[in-house]
Amino acid sequence: MMKYLQKLGKALMLPVAALPVAGILMGVGYMLAPAVMGVPGAEASGAAYTAGFLLIKAGGALIDNMAWLFAIGAAVGLADDHDGTAGLAGLVAFLMIQQLLNPAVVGAVRGMDADAQAAWLTTAEGIAFSKIAGNCFIGILSAIIGGSMYNKFKGTRLPDWLAFFSGKRCVAIMTAVVSIVVSVILLFVWPIIFDGLAALGNGIAAMGGVGAGIYAFLNRLLIPTGLHHALNNVFWFDTIGLGDLSHFWAGDVMGQNGANWSVGMYMSGFFPCMMFGIPGAALAIVQTAKNKKAAIGLVLSAAICAFVCGVTEPFEFGFMFLCFPLYVVYAALYGIFTIIVYYVNFRAGFCFSAGATDLVFSASLPAAQNTWLIIPLGIAAFIVFYLVFRFAITKFDLKTPGREDEDADEASAVAASSDDKYVAIAKGVLAAVGGKDNVKNVDFCATRLRFEVADSAKVDEAACKKAGAVGVMIPSKESAQVIIGTQVQAVCDELQKLI
Repeated sequence: MMKYLQKLGKALMLPVAALPVAGILMGVGYMLAPAVMGVPGAEASGAAYTAGFLLIKAGGALIDNMAWLFAIGAAVGLADDHDGTAGLAGLVAFLMIQQLLNPAVVGAVRGMDADAQAAWLTTAEGIAFSKIAGNCFIGILSAIIGGSMYNKFKGTRLPDWLAFFSGKRCVAIMTAVVSIVVSVILLFVWPIIFDGLAALGNGIAAMGGVGAGIYAFLNRLLIPTGLHHALNNVFWFDTIGLGDLSHFWAGDVMGQNGANWSVGMYMSGFFPCMMFGIPGAALAIVQTAKNKKAAIGLVLSAAICAFVCGVTEPFEFGFMFLCFPLYVVYAALYGIFTIIVYYVNFRAGFCFSAGATDLVFSASLPAAQNTWLIIPLGIAAFIVFYLVFRFAITKFDLKTPGREDEDADEASAVAASSDDKYVAIAKGVLAAVGGKDNVKNVDFCATRLRFEVADSAKVDEAACKKAGAVGVMIPSKESAQVIIGTQVQAVCDELQKLI
């Protein structure tokens, strides 16, 4: 089960990769045309306004239809060979489920007249079904159906008189059948699911800033398992009506379009931690390292990456398995700063992650508040993360990068000795995971190589690090993940050539 959830988390990265361009378009658009959001005194005509208006609408085309992106993109990501047929299947499932669970259809199935249906739509159950249209949860569920049906039926062979529908043509048919069955089940189950998600989200939301801190803590704590994606779906997207990310980029503020919370509160706390806290922790790791050259090589680029674009995995996987208690403290710092950010009224949002790029482009949106506070908040985060990491590392002799018992200077030796570092890393990693005979398949996500192996016991973590990897994760006996960083695709391309 865990293996499949991790595969789903990786598949979700494909549609999520389309969101940064929406953020850039809408951010520039709002800067050019603030009148679109009703800013008093803003110019509502002219070339700048027209250009900004078009950019806002272009970005909104993606933000407003994220469920479609999930249904198609994640289905392709779940397909064993990433074939586009799976994307079509995901779309088939999404359209059918969305239509069959439309409140009007549900009302007709239950024999309601117009007056009864109007009254029903004000009940908790009616509200649940009204959230089906464009629901990201339904999009992800559709992707699971589409991807699963593709993997199951892509090689189907039918009798000659049905041969036209063999193979990949069979996928859409089976997807439709399964989607009808799932829709019937959801007719009874969806209100329960919705109530559960609503209870979780509303329970934390009712706690205000403290709840936002709890969410941020759990978000980071679940990174090693990939289950943070499910948590994000409750708070960032409009699954239960919270949709912090959706409302932020739609230009909403508190009290507008159903936003009964301070829009941006579930994203803002990540900015000081990712942009400044991680560089502070990285400095502590370098200063306390026995082998500073190795530590710099591992954490410097990761800190820069976190600051610029909010990609944190290269840093986090560099120490989370070496000293997990420190990682729990690291997650707790996110929670603490999120609470602080909430009460000082700093608000910012992101489409991809909490880096400087998203901060700049989100600063002009209506929900953004006191973005200048990123400077004092950032300085505080840098100092706190630095002091906490330095104290913990020296007090408990934690084996952070550069303090391992093995010679950490060998970590980049393979890559440094080759004209093509990606080929060298690929060769070193392949040998470290047991060679070609032990590898069934290899793929990648944002920062990790994901191996299907015959026996994960043959994976040598130390050898992987010597080949240039940041860290290793062994989810099961038949899978292994090797954290490379943002250049993981280049390494994966070379690995697939070798295999």
